[in-house]
Amino acid sequence: MKKTAGVIFDFDGVLAESVDVKTRAFAHMYAPYGEDVVRKVVDYHKENGGLSRFEKFRYFHKMILKEPLSADKEQALGEIFSLLVMDAVVNAPWVPGALEFLKRFHAEMALFVASGTPDEEIKEIVKRRSMDHFFVSVHGAPATKAEIIDRICKTYGFARQTILMVGDARTDYEGAISARIRFVGRCPEGRGSFPSEVPVLEDLTKLHEYC
Repeated sequence: MKKTAGVIFDFDGVLAESVDVKTRAFAHMYAPYGEDVVRKVVDYHKENGGLSRFEKFRYFHKMILKEPLSADKEQALGEIFSLLVMDAVVNAPWVPGALEFLKRFHAEMALFVASGTPDEEIKEIVKRRSMDHFFVSVHGAPATKAEIIDRICKTYGFARQTILMVGDARTDYEGAISARIRFVGRCPEGRGSFPSEVPVLEDLTKLHEYC
């Protein structure tokens, strides 16, 4: 195994068990449209875990509700979503093994966060969880995972084969492949949507074996 110089983590479902928090928030926001819409919204959210909430809002309104979404309404939806999820994500339990990995390895390799959460919000969440000292930098939307990874590699001069991405969504995997770095998936049950050749972990207790 090539020596790992840095690890880039997605956040929800990788460091914190916060995926269900956001599932419930989407369901709550679209409940007035009926159960069928809620089901479609939740299914799309679960299948596209790494996408920005704003991309999801655009999809919901264009493809499910068949109604326009103005910039002002999109911004309002984002603010409502933040209010619904912020405290719950801050207080969400750790993914097993995540905190132990950060404590053990943050002084040995460069650690980063690349999240689909808006940039200012993910920085605030990381700060409020008292985990910001583990990371060289923390990044969020609107930048894509591939853009964030590429920026990190160029900024710090990392050889691509020495960087590992850990994610729980197909978009995380695709971002890592696009940026030409290694990838490990986190999926608490089965393989999720990851291809058969992708290593998948139930939690992060054995992540060090891939570093």
